[in-house]
Amino acid sequence: MPTRYPGSPEERAALDAYIKLWRAAHAVEVAANRHLADHGLTVSQFGVLEALYHLGPLSQRQLADKILRSSGNLTMVIDNLERGGLVRRERDPQDRRVMKVFLTPQGETLVARVLPNHVRGIRELFTALTAEELEELATLTRKLGRSLVGDAAETPPRRKRQG
Repeated sequence: MPTRYPGSPEERAALDAYIKLWRAAHAVEVAANRHLADHGLTVSQFGVLEALYHLGPLSQRQLADKILRSSGNLTMVIDNLERGGLVRRERDPQDRRVMKVFLTPQGETLVARVLPNHVRGIRELFTALTAEELEELATLTRKLGRSLVGDAAETPPRRKRQG
């Protein structure tokens, strides 16, 4: 159902696309990650473990950027993973201000066990689309995401204070 917002056709089209994108993304996220609770993991915890599994040790800042979480939220996530013996933290010898996060053998075992079913589940979620539609979706969402990251990277000129 299209939006009932009484704006211009362009505004209604953008709002309608946004609502559909948000609802679809939310439904995919819920369905794709439902099984993580069976392993005692949250989406953020699994994101950290998966990033470390594929990329190796990372700083907390790098992890926050990779899994799209705030560094404050990530501290709690890493605390819980460390308490569970899945990751460990060490100061970076090159820069003592930086805390690196490492996957433990127990964490690596867990990711290796969970990841294949996770990927299989995601693949099944997208069976509603043909290969061509899936490629088009990937192209369009990447284009949209990159356009927004570009906008966010540009900082507006600072205004001089009147005084």
